[in-house]
Amino acid sequence: MLPASLIAAKRDSQELTDEQIACFIRGFAAGEIPDYQMSAMAMAIFLNGMTPREVATLTAEMLHSGTQLTWPDDGIARVDKHSTGGIGDKTSLILAPLLAVCGLQIPMLSGRGLGATGGTLDKLESIPGFRANLSLDEITHLTQSIGCVITGASAELAPADRKLYALRDVTATVQSIPLITGSIMSKKLAEGLDALVLDVKFGSGAFMKTRELATELAHSLVDTGNRMGVRTTALLTDMNQPLGRLCGNAVEVLESISVLKGGGPDDVRHLTLELCAELLVSARIDNDPESARQRCAKLLDSGAAYERWGRMVRAQGGNPDAELKVAPASELVADEAGVISSIDTEALGLGVIALGGGRRKMGDTVDHSVGLEMLTRIGDQVSRGTPLVHIFSKTPEVAESSIRKAITIGETACASQLIVERI
Repeated sequence: MLPASLIAAKRDSQELTDEQIACFIRGFAAGEIPDYQMSAMAMAIFLNGMTPREVATLTAEMLHSGTQLTWPDDGIARVDKHSTGGIGDKTSLILAPLLAVCGLQIPMLSGRGLGATGGTLDKLESIPGFRANLSLDEITHLTQSIGCVITGASAELAPADRKLYALRDVTATVQSIPLITGSIMSKKLAEGLDALVLDVKFGSGAFMKTRELATELAHSLVDTGNRMGVRTTALLTDMNQPLGRLCGNAVEVLESISVLKGGGPDDVRHLTLELCAELLVSARIDNDPESARQRCAKLLDSGAAYERWGRMVRAQGGNPDAELKVAPASELVADEAGVISSIDTEALGLGVIALGGGRRKMGDTVDHSVGLEMLTRIGDQVSRGTPLVHIFSKTPEVAESSIRKAITIGETACASQLIVERI
């Protein structure tokens, strides 16, 4: 069947066979199917969706377009976590060394920030010397010797996804749930995992703005992972305000270190423990979530997780003892009394970018020293002059207005819950 016929079939909501999907993705990866035909197929998928079987096949073909990490049959479970992204979302920095101390291995492939959401690799590169561009051989060696790595994805992994993502970005098909699923899962499954947990966020600071869309995405991701033989679960989490108090790069590393030392904000610690518990149960290290939480809490409080963090940072060329550069702080105060009723969390992320802490386009230089400290949360009572935010920047004025507008002070606030559902 010719590519044009397959596009027409999907456009008319006909279900594609596994062989037809394989033919299309393999042809596209090999350069035999041109970009304009792949763009038409992406739009047909965006408009008409895919069945769970079609999504799993699409993911498998994207996965098999490149190499995959392989591991010895040594009885050690390899696991990972993926977040759909948010502001102040720093749990990866804590989760990887914490699970390594539990006896799991975590070959975490992460990304950079683009748009309002910060990138894990940008945060880590605020540590002097830290390398986030490990080769496949380095990833496998360090994962087995240290227990965890956090690095960027190699070009050899899921190259069909790399090509397709570039097209989705220019054809307004980024928000297609089947295409999002294929993109996320093909890269994660290339790690050769036994178990995966997904942190699917919704709200003003998330990619999916509504709980309904986030739920649909979470079900698609979980179904695809399980169909492909990886024990997969998801937590649906609220991103209507930043996670933790600090947003940026160096400042988020410092907050992560606080959690690794047994302190830090309650919400960051709580979410990290819940994500870890999901993986420990999926990997059959613990029989139930409560015992897994207790295990991880003790490892944070004892300093064992922090020690493993230091080993990971050193192994990737960084100096865990280096003083991280943080720009001078200025204070933004409330101009009226009331209750913090809502926060435009995406606007805060864009404020960090305006300060230089993120990219407006690929290739922009990141200032790791800038960021925000949230001094209030939704539901807090404030008076005129109450400090709302610390802005870490030599030029805070470039973002003061937008940050102030992002925080709404009213008479009441809706109650919020960090973790709203397990899928």
